[in-house]
Amino acid sequence: MNLTGMLRECAATRPDQIAYIYQDEQVTFAEFDRRVDEVAAALRASGVGPGDRVAVLDKNSLACVELLFGAARAGGVQVPVNYRLAPAEVAYIVDNAKAKVLVAGAEFTPVLDAIADGLQHTEHVIVVGESERYEEYSSWSGSDRASGVGGEGRAARGASEERTRPEDTASAHEAERRDDTGEVFVQLYSSGTTGRPKGVMLTHDNFAALLPVVDQLWNLGPESVDMVAMPLYHIAGCALAVGVVYAGIPAVIIREPDPVAIARAIEAHRVTHVFLVPALLLFMQQIPQVREADMSSLRLLLYGASPISDEVLRGAMALLPGTGFMQVYGLTETTGSITYLPPEDHVPDGARLRSAGVAGPGVELRILDPATGDALPTGQVGEIVCRSTQNMRGYWSLDQATRETLLPGGWLRTGDAGYLDEDGYLFIHDRVKDMIISGGENIYPAEVENVLMSHPAVADCAVIGVPHEKWGETPKAIVVRGGEVTERELIDHCRERLAHFKCPTSVEWVDTIPRNPTGKVLKRQLREPYWAGESRAVH
Repeated sequence: MNLTGMLRECAATRPDQIAYIYQDEQVTFAEFDRRVDEVAAALRASGVGPGDRVAVLDKNSLACVELLFGAARAGGVQVPVNYRLAPAEVAYIVDNAKAKVLVAGAEFTPVLDAIADGLQHTEHVIVVGESERYEEYSSWSGSDRASGVGGEGRAARGASEERTRPEDTASAHEAERRDDTGEVFVQLYSSGTTGRPKGVMLTHDNFAALLPVVDQLWNLGPESVDMVAMPLYHIAGCALAVGVVYAGIPAVIIREPDPVAIARAIEAHRVTHVFLVPALLLFMQQIPQVREADMSSLRLLLYGASPISDEVLRGAMALLPGTGFMQVYGLTETTGSITYLPPEDHVPDGARLRSAGVAGPGVELRILDPATGDALPTGQVGEIVCRSTQNMRGYWSLDQATRETLLPGGWLRTGDAGYLDEDGYLFIHDRVKDMIISGGENIYPAEVENVLMSHPAVADCAVIGVPHEKWGETPKAIVVRGGEVTERELIDHCRERLAHFKCPTSVEWVDTIPRNPTGKVLKRQLREPYWAGESRAVH
């Protein structure tokens, strides 16, 4: 069964069970399913058909999750856009996806104003909230849900009945029966080494492979309460938002990753399961309001997506003494986690604590020689590849990149280097690719380097990740001057053209950039002085 069919079944078997909690509103599975019907009807009325993309630019909300399932029910595919991107970056993703509809939160109206007139494929621009220039989500979807928060009054029901005509509902059910579970459910963008973001196509089958594993490993039960604290444009946030439909449990949606809001929501709703990135775990230890919150309901805290120090992990475990900790490792391309380090392996100073854990159920791992593609023996470092039904369908409109990543036999190249020990524990040694992960955000140096090289005073440059006490690592620019320029001027130059989290936080001036005989920058050589002595360079 596809995911919208799964929702339909959940609404039929547990109609009065709370599905999502967002700010002051709680919505049942039956009501959420009805809302998804409304959104699907609105999308079809806006011209969205099978395979069409629906872009969403907003922080987490009920409307975002409605659109996630609604797009699929209409036969389309949601494309969540990172709301931290610069307007030009947003426009590139929306155009690359050929999105017919773009839905954005009211606070992102300035971004819409900057890009709407230049979008090549978008026919409808909708705003969640009040807007003078754009159609409002409340009227477009046939309800009074202006911001994903609000009651269900007579006006809302009347609008719903008018919008969702019997023939619309029939066509929605017909689409569910026709829909192949191998069809794309969501398209998440992950930056590529060329500096251009790549659309990762994840299918209903990909999620259907992941969700039972989550249910099993997390030991979810009828009393469990999940939390969606990560943005929905991240695979972690997206998977958690979908997972509650499989488990039939409530999910508390946090609008943005704020440590105090997270802690208070855990206390208020007795949350039992949450995924957080290491930067949030650090912040939570430093904020008095977090320490004052009662988070004793937490049974399992999952973490991953960026480097974490032993000190931060120990501090988090001390902050939450009754909580089990589980590290997970995975990619957007693998629909999230493919390995896990269970709570029993979280022994202070234990050797396994430095690993990424073991392969999850249904996942096979191998270590290959990056040059020859041959399998390497236990304990030898090479590129990590995995085989799983969770592996993506491919990259949107990028056949060559797809062929380079998806190998014959169902294997996927992760781009990370590591080794397996004799017990099957994966230790990540380094990255084959040069991606930087800062506070859970993926940053590809090539994109930043292209912007740096556009400055007339930069003759040559390289961007590397260096340790950072808050973010795990942060971009650093290594620059050969070709004219007069200051560190501040270069950083500001990047900030005008890129999302701020991608921009260098420091600049080092050098005479030459080290390269091999073929001209490839020796980035490992550049990184080594900064990571020397660090207990964990890559997580």
